[in-house]
Amino acid sequence: MDVIKTMMHGTQTILFENRPAILSHAAVGGKKEAEGPLRAEFDYLGRDTRMGQKTWEKAESKLQELALDIAKRKLGVSYEDVDVLFAGDLLNQCIGSSFAARGTAIPFLGLYGACSTMAESLLLAGAFVNAGYARLAAALTSSHFASAERQYRYPLGYGGQRTPTAQWTVTGAGCCLVGKGDGHPYLRAATVGRICDLGIKDANNMGAAMAPAAISTLQAHFSDLRKVPSDYDLIVTGDLGALGSQILIDQFQRDGIDFHGIYRDCGLMIFDTGRQDVHAGGSGCGCGASVLCGHLLNEMERGTIRSLLFCATGALLSPVSAWQGESIPGVCHAVSISTI
Repeated sequence: MDVIKTMMHGTQTILFENRPAILSHAAVGGKKEAEGPLRAEFDYLGRDTRMGQKTWEKAESKLQELALDIAKRKLGVSYEDVDVLFAGDLLNQCIGSSFAARGTAIPFLGLYGACSTMAESLLLAGAFVNAGYARLAAALTSSHFASAERQYRYPLGYGGQRTPTAQWTVTGAGCCLVGKGDGHPYLRAATVGRICDLGIKDANNMGAAMAPAAISTLQAHFSDLRKVPSDYDLIVTGDLGALGSQILIDQFQRDGIDFHGIYRDCGLMIFDTGRQDVHAGGSGCGCGASVLCGHLLNEMERGTIRSLLFCATGALLSPVSAWQGESIPGVCHAVSISTI
């Protein structure tokens, strides 16, 4: 118990005393992402939604394969050098991740945190390296617009009308390779989120379903570490979109906490909501993953951001739970990343 106490701070937060670092990272996107404002921050952008594959699900696996391979090549290592792979996606049984990993021979731990999966995989990779269970760990996450629509909503050929609160699932993937090393962004701490469910049942209003979890995790993070928003250069949520972001800002304003100039949402960063038809913004595991592993970590390496709080949010629904009339539980995990 003494070891656990030294690594836990407060009720939900882990401190990484050995400073596990993000040694390499890569972001991969699709055609719509290439049309967005962050196109220059991607390592690879596909020309179409199939990525040269026969199905959208295979295309999603390809996104992960590319992100992992690019991150590996950037660091100059082989698959044999990676001790463990934490990966997840939106598809049933995480087939996007398991099929991407099957040709690598890397020890594999599959995850499902919906759109919170990038933060979940990153904090677990950091924990393994921090504790000495791995020398090099990979955190990998993806989503695909068409595969997600087929699983959760309507077949694309149906041509269903989208509500104003609906978000556009990002076709993209992000990968971080975590190990020991100086001169790289490193993980300071991580706050593990709790399940929050205020009874939202609308699968086209993910922002409202996930916002309570983001608020809960941020409150826990600030309380556990005795921090305030201004202690960070930037606080980002994974993909609350326009509605969920406003809910979060309004709630903290009621509590006397101002996020002005410090807070942004990945779902509003990856697309141009005025020019691209994405309604309330981007969503999906690949949203936070590609923005973090592309734009945000690039900014940290350029010195523009020195202290980042990355809070990926997930809506934990499934087709089965939706058919049974269940509500949509939300979860949010926060990872503190620093260069100072």
